Amino acid sequence: MKDLSRKIQGIKAAKVRQMYELSQGLDDVVSFVIGEPEFDTPKNIIDAAKKAMDNGETHYTPNAGILPLRVAVSKHFLEFDKVSYNPEDEIFITVGGMQGLSLSLLILTNPGDEVIVSDPCYTNYFGMIEMNNAVPVTVPVFEEEGFNFTEERLRKAITPKTKAIILNSPSNPTGAVASRDTMEMIARLAIEYDIYVIFDEVYKYLTYDEPFFNIARISGMKDRTIIIDSVSKSFAMTGWRVGYCLAPKPIVAQMQKIQEFMLSCVNTPAQYAAIEALTGPTDAYTSMNEQYKERRSIMVERINQIDKISCLMPKGAFYVFMNIKETGLTSDEFALKLLHEQHVVVSPGDCFGTMGEGYVRLSYASSVDNIHKGFDRIARFIQNLTAKV
Repeated sequence: MKDLSRKIQGIKAAKVRQMYELSQGLDDVVSFVIGEPEFDTPKNIIDAAKKAMDNGETHYTPNAGILPLRVAVSKHFLEFDKVSYNPEDEIFITVGGMQGLSLSLLILTNPGDEVIVSDPCYTNYFGMIEMNNAVPVTVPVFEEEGFNFTEERLRKAITPKTKAIILNSPSNPTGAVASRDTMEMIARLAIEYDIYVIFDEVYKYLTYDEPFFNIARISGMKDRTIIIDSVSKSFAMTGWRVGYCLAPKPIVAQMQKIQEFMLSCVNTPAQYAAIEALTGPTDAYTSMNEQYKERRSIMVERINQIDKISCLMPKGAFYVFMNIKETGLTSDEFALKLLHEQHVVVSPGDCFGTMGEGYVRLSYASSVDNIHKGFDRIARFIQNLTAKV
């Protein structure tokens, strides 16, 4: 048999998913590993999908998605993000935010082009960039600086081959939120060096301590920004797989062309469900956000009460990036020992980049009882480590 693609074989599997798989089959596991809301999709959204199916909305849609959803996205972005996009030719419906990211990289990059990401960053960025024959270039971000880009380090990473910067705010895995000043610094560099910004804002509703700000609002940035968003996290709709890109007309035109070759269109009833998510009652979404904020406080408090581990208060998303350096264990060692000894599963920090070594990521999209149960076990785990020393 002839060889499979060397490029694909050379891409590493996602370690987060590997940790999840390792936990399967173990009894009484407390999981903080997967970034998924524990809540069910609100009933009004489910009912909207059922109604669409009953009404015969089960056929192909335009490649760009149904116009009523694009209109809903446009109205929502004008209200929430304070940026205006034409639903006819500047908005494109995708299979979750993931397809939007992949399409953006496919359309922007030529082989050998460089794409800047923070280190640590969302682990899937690396694979997506490499799948599209581009080169990921990492810029270290540090805990003491709130895990945000600085101008000095970002400028140093830019070369003539730089095509784009991926900006994720609020951030997975760190929970960092880029301030307006940080956004303006990134915008200055993007304009100065003629670079695109892929702005991944899928956690934008989950911003707790300061207002969310969209980089496309800055003068000169709308024409060089691709916004990636979805209904997955904010509306507990991860399995529905509906996202959207907002971008300049020439980029959306290329997305529309490629979609026909890739998967034709997004699931039709799910698109109608997304309309309801964006235009319907906000009670469930507001309640979920309040509960995330409470769980964030509980998890951070529990962490900082235990010797040898610590964390910053995350400003957004639903993750804590926990510092474990004082334990003397690597991220892998900590995660594997914790799983095998206490049946608590977390994500090793090094799967988010080399700067993630010495950290583990925990999701607080879990019940309060689960958080306390898990941290009772983590406290025992740390106590046992100390006793062995």
